[in-house]
Amino acid sequence: MHSCCERNASIDRDSVTFNNVVNVGNAFETIESSESKSKNGLKTKRMPNIKVFSGSSHPDLAQKVVERLGINVGKAVLKKFSNQETSVEIGESVRGEDVYIIQSGCGEVNDNLMELLIMINACKIASAARVTAVIPCFPYARQDKKDKASLQSRAPISAKLVSNMLTVSGADHIITMDLHASQIQGFFDIPVDNLYAEPAVLKWIKENIPNWRDCVIVSPDAGGAKRVTSIADRLNVDFALIHKERKKANEVASMVLVGDVTQRTAILVDDMADTCGTMCHAAEKLKEAGAAEVYAILTHGIFSGPALPRINNASFKALVVTNTIPQDKNMKECPKIQCIDISMILAEAIRRTHNGESVSYLFSHVPM
Repeated sequence: MHSCCERNASIDRDSVTFNNVVNVGNAFETIESSESKSKNGLKTKRMPNIKVFSGSSHPDLAQKVVERLGINVGKAVLKKFSNQETSVEIGESVRGEDVYIIQSGCGEVNDNLMELLIMINACKIASAARVTAVIPCFPYARQDKKDKASLQSRAPISAKLVSNMLTVSGADHIITMDLHASQIQGFFDIPVDNLYAEPAVLKWIKENIPNWRDCVIVSPDAGGAKRVTSIADRLNVDFALIHKERKKANEVASMVLVGDVTQRTAILVDDMADTCGTMCHAAEKLKEAGAAEVYAILTHGIFSGPALPRINNASFKALVVTNTIPQDKNMKECPKIQCIDISMILAEAIRRTHNGESVSYLFSHVPM
């Protein structure tokens, strides 16, 4: 894995500067023509030239994406003023360009969100033809509704607020992955492409679990039933469900397993894990129920608070996450964590969007 620092980025605590990288082969050589033939022979309009910028939340992922596209990371200087306000300088012309800004909702979430909004606005008022926010892990996605279990009903719907902010800042299009609640797409008045890690997860299972044909796909809660049944159906294996009752956020009171995992490989699947209380309790429950091995596969590994010690002490054979959030540090501290690279999915989504092609192919295939 090549770090962004090794290739083209100089990073310090106060600023992130992205310079030109070596062009590894232009994937958009034919874009200069205003028209080209699609697979069915029809002439299709091409978008203007493309620019891909990176926020400071996940420069390594952005670097992998542009390398797959065969283009350069756009020049941008991202830093803080002395009063901690965010400063953004776009270092090259974006007039008439198709702009993509990669920024994940992780780390210093609020700072990174504000940085993304300012980058979008900076490109928009600099006359970019279109600005697409590529947000692998969407921030505030868990605050998508008022909690009916709460004694008070004055909780905000912060995911809707974030969608409004992105739209007002000037975003024309959103690309994200495995939204916590797919209904969040409806909060926007602009197009939203919610990509799925499922094809990459299926590929990992088939390549890394020898007896996957006899495994059981398990949802750690009722809300993930649709996700695990989809994976189980595509693998033609059984599924199970763990029903949980919470006393309060990040604390699970009790768990009940629905399904049989005796002497079988159990694979827990969820969209995200934060403190990992639910996942680790679920792993123990599966072991108590007679599971031979327990894996966990997540799209977004947030891993805050006591997550890493919990994972180390839990009964996982492996806990697999994608790199929508940086995982290098976590993998060094916790050898059970493995990572699936999804840069090829984001790169292909950007390429297809830029060329005016459908992205639905990515819902069931992993691009090479």
